[in-house]
Amino acid sequence: MARTPSSFTQLLRRPSSKIIQNPKQPIRNIAHDNNEDKPLHSTDLVNQICATIRSKPRWENTLLSDFPNVSFLDSTLLNQVFTHQKNVLFSIRLLHWLRSQFGYSPDQSTCCLIFNSLVEHKAANAAKGFLEFTKFVPDRAGIESYVRCLCESGMVEDALQVFDEMSKRGVCPLLETWNCVLQGCVKDGCTDVVWRLYGEMMELGVDVDVHTVDCLIQAFCLEKNVSKGYELFRQMLDDGFVPNKVCFDKLVFEFILDRKYSRVSALLHIMIAKGVNPDIYTYQQVIHALCLRRMQREGLRIFNDLKDRGYAPDRIMYTTMIHGLCKIKWLGEARKLWFEMIQKGIKPNIYTYNTLLYGYFKIGDVENALNLYKEMQDKGYSETLVAYNTMISGLCSHGRTTLAYQLFNQMSRNNVSKDVVTYNSMIRGFCNDGKLTEGLNLLRELVDHGLQPSSASYGPLIEKLYETKRIDEVKTLWNEMQEKGVEPASVCINDDVVIGLSNEGYVTAGIYWLAYTVKNRFIPRQETFENLIGVLSQKDMLDVGQIALGHMFKIGYIPSFRLDAVSLT
Repeated sequence: MARTPSSFTQLLRRPSSKIIQNPKQPIRNIAHDNNEDKPLHSTDLVNQICATIRSKPRWENTLLSDFPNVSFLDSTLLNQVFTHQKNVLFSIRLLHWLRSQFGYSPDQSTCCLIFNSLVEHKAANAAKGFLEFTKFVPDRAGIESYVRCLCESGMVEDALQVFDEMSKRGVCPLLETWNCVLQGCVKDGCTDVVWRLYGEMMELGVDVDVHTVDCLIQAFCLEKNVSKGYELFRQMLDDGFVPNKVCFDKLVFEFILDRKYSRVSALLHIMIAKGVNPDIYTYQQVIHALCLRRMQREGLRIFNDLKDRGYAPDRIMYTTMIHGLCKIKWLGEARKLWFEMIQKGIKPNIYTYNTLLYGYFKIGDVENALNLYKEMQDKGYSETLVAYNTMISGLCSHGRTTLAYQLFNQMSRNNVSKDVVTYNSMIRGFCNDGKLTEGLNLLRELVDHGLQPSSASYGPLIEKLYETKRIDEVKTLWNEMQEKGVEPASVCINDDVVIGLSNEGYVTAGIYWLAYTVKNRFIPRQETFENLIGVLSQKDMLDVGQIALGHMFKIGYIPSFRLDAVSLT
């Protein structure tokens, strides 16, 4: 990972001689076929052709008879039509027709005209398909515009492939293109690529700007290294530069998660002082972060204060606040905001409905949840993965497994693909009802569909099988879990089951569980540690027992008298 220079001014380097600003061998220059010297066709003719293509659904069947004296292989005429058409998709359709009718291959000028139009209209997929269809190679400016278009359309992986090809050819992109690719990587959460590209920029001596450093700050925040991001942020301010609003918002959000509220207050004051006024999105980030920290009361206070100060919360902000209240079972306050939102003319969307649906299940109000789901069906919001998962999970949690399974089967009929969350909820529901055969069948189905099971897929089955003394089947599932690299999360697999399996002679379960707790720095119960160490001692696995004991001491547990009697030396 490339490191950030100690001062922001060190980032603003002059370009080095390594940078090829005007390469002698560009990717490829467009060689026009001297169309400028050919006489232009009449505007009336061009207008008539364009009108025919726009107005006739099956113009391909009649175009030649409509214009018997026109040569549609004349590149000058075609370029006039493409320019006047102002609908690049019609132009591509015309190209395909010409190719199928006459075996036509567009010349460089025509390709350039259409490709640039696709890029200008942000039609990234169409531009990519056009390049594959025509084998056209744009010039440097066209390539860079294409890379930026791909990034802005979320096709970052495609953009990186083109970008890397430019580097192989010795072409250093413009700073605008570097920044666009960096920002695309940040949006995709690919911080490793951000630092790789930044390292290449430093090696080439690229003269970076504020937008570049904004991307670096956001990358630090994504890596939960907010202190480094803030350090770079302060360097920018000290050197007289002002980060963009996205950086302020990211830092505010991360500092709330880190409980550094004084920094949050300072950032909001700096924003105002620098003319980067906090907007509704900034405060939405604040409220969202507070809700994640289980500080919904403070989030609601800020939400109401914003309304008193004249801010108009949008649907996203209402949904964020309603979700936060539902998580702590404040359904009364959540419903108030729901109806307030509707009264203000803001219609709930699928996410808002799903949030309140989750809230009803959270307090065990299944009947109101079913009524709300019926309303979602009437509005066409019910046949989505999110809605199905919320309903199936909620119904299984409250003993309505039969109805949940009906919805589970309905998904296939409605062409809604199930994910691992869907299967996990249904497996848990069957296990709660004692239907282990059905649960095991679903686990097999999950794997057969190519999904990666999680600890929540195995946990309920392992616990129920252990309760019914089906130890061999438990061992089989545990071995399968290890083979698939699934960690035995304590929220899904009870510690008592792990110790019980160890007592039954299956010490592998205890060792795997211990490795998981040490790796993730979890804090199990002291009794669990002591029981496991006792079993390991009895099985003469003293080396593993010492590891468990060392981890226990690190946590701060003081062994009981019973454990002191166990010899691990």
